[in-house]
Amino acid sequence: MVLDTQRSKADPFLVPVAKLCKNVSPNMISWIGLILALIAGIVLYMSHDNHILLIVGAVIVIFSGYFDSLDGKVAKMYNKASKKGDYLDHVFDRYADVFMIGGIAVSAWCNPYLGMAALVGVLLTSYMGTQAQAVGAPRLYAGLLGRADRVVLTTVFPILQFIFLNVANGDFASFSFEIAGASFNICWLEIMMLWFAVVGNITAVQRAIITWNNMSKIE
Repeated sequence: MVLDTQRSKADPFLVPVAKLCKNVSPNMISWIGLILALIAGIVLYMSHDNHILLIVGAVIVIFSGYFDSLDGKVAKMYNKASKKGDYLDHVFDRYADVFMIGGIAVSAWCNPYLGMAALVGVLLTSYMGTQAQAVGAPRLYAGLLGRADRVVLTTVFPILQFIFLNVANGDFASFSFEIAGASFNICWLEIMMLWFAVVGNITAVQRAIITWNNMSKIE
């Protein structure tokens, strides 16, 4: 939600391209964003053995997020918005989250349990937002971790991982610590996944509480 509230500031980057897409179906743009998300997930999954793929994956993530925003802009500018298109956009967004974050979750970068927790946090965050609308309350974007935040973080953290591994000669590429006598090691991508796991579930609870209160007002 931190960045979702700033979406209007992206208009200077979206509107000129949207004008070129007047005759393009928003659903087609949604498909492009989804395919890019799948490619990003595959690239990030493979990046442990080839670090330059961290940069490539990060670039593809931001393009995927761009097309995800562009479809809605085209739909609104040219009165092409529809319930089917809105539904398709939500479905594709969830698949895009799974592709991009899941690619890291099952890769050699990430502890699998942490990866699963991150996916749960992300999917529950989105579910609580759409479920609010499903029960008659307003569509909800509140909370600490919105989709725009996830796209930006999934762009920034692979770049950080690459920088500390290859530019800083491995310094601060990961961090070691002990808890109750047990040793742990965490890299930048795992820090991102930990953020998704913790903050994602906090956001889901936030949205659940807000929706509960909103339902009390409309009953």
